[in-house]
Amino acid sequence: MPVWILAWILLGAVTGCGRNAGPPGSFEQPGGERRPAAAPRRVVSLAPSITETLFALGMGDRVVGVTDFCRHPPEATALPKVGGYLNPSVEAVLRLRPDLVVVPAGTQHWQEMFSRFSLPVLEVDHRNLEGVFASFETLGRVFAAEERAREAAEALRARLDRAAERCRGRPRPRVLLAIDRTIEEDRLRDVYVAGDDGFLDQVIELAGGENAAKHLGVPFPVLSAEGILRIDPDVIVDLVGDMPAAATEREVILSGWKQVAEVKAVRTGRVYILSDVPVVPGPRTPLLVERLARCFHPEVEPPAAPEPPASP
Repeated sequence: MPVWILAWILLGAVTGCGRNAGPPGSFEQPGGERRPAAAPRRVVSLAPSITETLFALGMGDRVVGVTDFCRHPPEATALPKVGGYLNPSVEAVLRLRPDLVVVPAGTQHWQEMFSRFSLPVLEVDHRNLEGVFASFETLGRVFAAEERAREAAEALRARLDRAAERCRGRPRPRVLLAIDRTIEEDRLRDVYVAGDDGFLDQVIELAGGENAAKHLGVPFPVLSAEGILRIDPDVIVDLVGDMPAAATEREVILSGWKQVAEVKAVRTGRVYILSDVPVVPGPRTPLLVERLARCFHPEVEPPAAPEPPASP
């Protein structure tokens, strides 16, 4: 399973177990006290979605540390690393002398840990698109950049609306969005798919599809070949990460899907392998919606040219 999915599950990003971050513009201070603080100047981000959002809001010059998985924007890759999603190094964070640590929802243990060292912590909730927009407002207030944050949120919302408008009113294909899979001896098994998870379910809907696995009622169902046959989706999209996939990897994945030849999507040649697409909530989400829309509705004319991610 990709580490970002494991983190999503274990950190509570789909279970709603994260604590409320408090009023926008306030921090969780040691001892549980919330009080306004001056605009931070040395920030550590503990999630790729947070890092991307900070840079999109023009706060990249204040970010002094990120996780091992923060790969966008390119400037973030040169910043000091403080560990992974699930195991940030307290020592690495302390060495950077931050005046704010920004954490994802569901990380109460991190908040308590950093509070022991008198580090202010701000929690943002990127479980769904509503949370992404709310985080723009929160970060704008914290960094005294409300106008910039408002403009960035409006630009992101407008681009999502434009992407959705291209497919509005068209029949929605039933879509299986795969995020990980095991292929052994050309046999497909343990396929992780987007279920009732919030963010990816919303993305499928915006792109003009119907989530064929939503009814299973869990965030990331694990399906066997037989389970996929029972669902029988019209379209299968297999996300293989946010980095370009080698041709051999794509061939192996396609050969695995051919083992469920009775599935409608396979019979009709509507299995799509997508790599180098953003799979975390944030400013680049319109890119994912646009790529998925082209798979769901190939008859729709694509945009004349790719648009840059929403930014202030």
